[in-house]
Amino acid sequence: MKSALILEDIKETREWLAEILDSIFPAISISQAGTIEQAKQAITSNRFDLALIDLSLPDGSGIEIIQAITATSPDTFTVVATIFDDDSHLFPALQAGASGYLLKEQSKEQITELLRGIITDAPPLSPAISRRLLEHFNRPMISNDENLTAREKDVLILISKGIKLDDVANMLGITRNTTASYVKNIYKKLNISSRAEATLTAARMGLINTDSM
Repeated sequence: MKSALILEDIKETREWLAEILDSIFPAISISQAGTIEQAKQAITSNRFDLALIDLSLPDGSGIEIIQAITATSPDTFTVVATIFDDDSHLFPALQAGASGYLLKEQSKEQITELLRGIITDAPPLSPAISRRLLEHFNRPMISNDENLTAREKDVLILISKGIKLDDVANMLGITRNTTASYVKNIYKKLNISSRAEATLTAARMGLINTDSM
């Protein structure tokens, strides 16, 4: 990770998160924004490897920025950092494209360890959020596994491991545009909208083993 955006309206919290990122990625360049408008300006003029996004801002919801980043820079690793752990905040954020969801009530050490998981392709999810997601996805539902082609399953496995689209394309010997089309079809067939959901769904389908991630 060479560059990061922190969207957080409380200055002390922004600096706290910046310290955490500096400790994990010593050479990282960090841009800070305290409002939706400032974040829009930042993502218009820059592409970030990582974005930490608060959801409740003075001029709107951070979900708007997650959606904008997902649309313009899909390889940016977007992580929510918030105080909200309810479904009405969690699932819209994941559907917008967030790849992680952290609760700011955790200690600096805990947040650091979870964000460090990015290095090993482990989605940064607070324990309470992981439990909520597992409860949600463990509900009985009709599996769409049989609707996926063999190549779509290959793509699902790779994106579930956090591999970027360009790298997936190179590994499978296809173009990036073709890879993006596969991802779009997979999301539609499985009724999911983010890599975090893709990882959980792939695990439920037995395509990946989350214990080794």
